[in-house]
Amino acid sequence: MSESRKPPHQPRPISETNMTGGFHYGWIVIIMGLLTTVGAHGFGRFAYSMINPSMIDGLGLSYTQVGNLAAGNFIGYLLFAIIGGFLAARLGPRLVIGLSLALMGVTMILTGLAKTFGFALTMRILTGLGNGGAFVPAMALGSIWFAEKKRGLATGVVTAGIGIGFALSGLLVPPILSTYGGEGWRFCWYYLGTMVLVLAAVSYGFVRNRPEDLGLIPLGSKSSHVESTPQETDKLDWREVYRIGPVWHLGIVYFLFGFSYIIYMTFFTKYLIAEGGYTQEAAGRLFMLMGWLSLLCGLIWGWASDIIGRKGALVIVYLIHTLAFGLFALWPSPPGFTISAVMFGLSAWSIPAIVAATCGDLLGPRLAPAGLGFVTLFFGIGQAAGPSAAGAAADAAGSLAPALLLAAGVALLGAVGALLLRNSALAQAGGQASRA
Repeated sequence: MSESRKPPHQPRPISETNMTGGFHYGWIVIIMGLLTTVGAHGFGRFAYSMINPSMIDGLGLSYTQVGNLAAGNFIGYLLFAIIGGFLAARLGPRLVIGLSLALMGVTMILTGLAKTFGFALTMRILTGLGNGGAFVPAMALGSIWFAEKKRGLATGVVTAGIGIGFALSGLLVPPILSTYGGEGWRFCWYYLGTMVLVLAAVSYGFVRNRPEDLGLIPLGSKSSHVESTPQETDKLDWREVYRIGPVWHLGIVYFLFGFSYIIYMTFFTKYLIAEGGYTQEAAGRLFMLMGWLSLLCGLIWGWASDIIGRKGALVIVYLIHTLAFGLFALWPSPPGFTISAVMFGLSAWSIPAIVAATCGDLLGPRLAPAGLGFVTLFFGIGQAAGPSAAGAAADAAGSLAPALLLAAGVALLGAVGALLLRNSALAQAGGQASRA
């Protein structure tokens, strides 16, 4: 056979040592996923709320413009969360994550150079595109590199990056702002953007698309069977993402999380100060406690979903959220607020981890990124609708308590929706997807 006629790729033979124990490269890939979420959510999204007061002064922005910057970032995120998931299924997560993080890093640095609202808005939209393109494929890595019984744990490790990024942003941004004075907000974007660029290079250097690329099998798998080579991605039946009923059901359940949790997060500090008698500093300390407690919640509940099942874990977490949001409204005192914050902190980012693992169960490793991107659309719509509905309820009642009770009621609906997920349907859907 001539050189020109050789197949472009031959997967390495499956390593027998991989089936008998020892270190698995999947853990390296999952750590890269964790670092991706640190940069994507921690530096790209959460840092903005701490930087924007200084940006308001530096650019002379109105509150409407500040809100539009946040909305632009979210719109960019939502658009590419969907597209990025499909691109990762076709091109592989390594390229999509690397390029998306690079886009984020460059546009964050350029945000620091902004002199007008229009330029800042454009950069925030582009940063949001990179955020969505990096986050969704990173969350799907657990479904690609780990067998079903370990998928929740792996995805939980990735979601730990959300809490770590939140905490790191809180540690890094204030000193930079104080060091550089009025120009501090620009240097925040310079430093954070540079760190995201470094993460892009590290991620691209270590992430691999599939275990078969290294002659491995998914960690926890008991079979050495390889379904396909990376070149067969053009044969993927994309209709599987939309054709399987449980995927739509999961999307609705994920919508209820987006709707409910964002109400609690949006009005947490305001309610403590306006109706709970807290100072800004005291409210900030409780918020930070909640952030620190959330560091390992995805890992804990992702692992729990491997043991008791995705459905059972989702029901339990939604019930915890129902109690947390309800206590916040109905027990307006320091003990009630503290118990609420602790309950939410210990379960905050667990639902994204469980949903990501469930997408792998439903659609298999190859279509998991596309499926996760699809259900993220539902989640994003919930995030967009929640604060508006809660704000209207608060305005009508003259108190934020009804808004928080709305969040509790919607979280309870989430528990009911998760309970109605049929295990037999999930297993059947997963089997259909694996044969696609």
